[in-house]
Amino acid sequence: MNIIIQSIFGLQMTLSLLLIVLGAAFLMGVVVSLIYIFTNRHGDYSRGLAITLVVLPVVISVVIFLVQDNWARAFSLAGAFSIIRFRSTQGNPRDLALIFTTLAVGLACGTGFILVGVVLVIFVSIILLLIEILHFGEPKKERMLLIITVPENLNYVGVFEDVFEKYTVSHKIAKVKSSNFGTMFVLTFDIVIKSSVNQKDFLDDLRCQNGNLNIVLRNYVYNPELIE
Repeated sequence: MNIIIQSIFGLQMTLSLLLIVLGAAFLMGVVVSLIYIFTNRHGDYSRGLAITLVVLPVVISVVIFLVQDNWARAFSLAGAFSIIRFRSTQGNPRDLALIFTTLAVGLACGTGFILVGVVLVIFVSIILLLIEILHFGEPKKERMLLIITVPENLNYVGVFEDVFEKYTVSHKIAKVKSSNFGTMFVLTFDIVIKSSVNQKDFLDDLRCQNGNLNIVLRNYVYNPELIE
């Protein structure tokens, strides 16, 4: 016997249909989340994002299921979501692509096109796996972020050019900001170091130029807060 769920406003749905929609959205979200974890297995991945990729299609499918073709409910839900403030910073573009994938999966399930969601998940998974296996778009040289602290009385323009010419293939300054109440500047460089470069020698030569202040050399990870 099929149970009918009815709201006080007359909206009806069957329990079996709701469970099918939620189950399909959940399973496809799990697949997308596993693909995200697998393609980031050699680096850091966010547990929060992995969970979000599972939950998001379920929530979106329910939202679409509730709205259906009722414009009044659609505008009401849009108003409710407009008061939410998202405080998380922009992530890796690939992470954003997966978030949009789960959004599309939720839309497909909520509108009843479950097969479309399945095909989308399979297609995106194949693309990401091929990119991972073939190392598509992976740079052949080591790209890094170099963060140098210099005193305020040092004219930092061009002061490190000789060192960069010796140790890097390319370099560009990405960000400059004052620090320690304006007594220092923090310079962020986007660099590609030469192969077989001794990083200690590189840092030692930089320290001679910046008065032995703090220097950080890290692997390049997309982070707008560091380069914008």
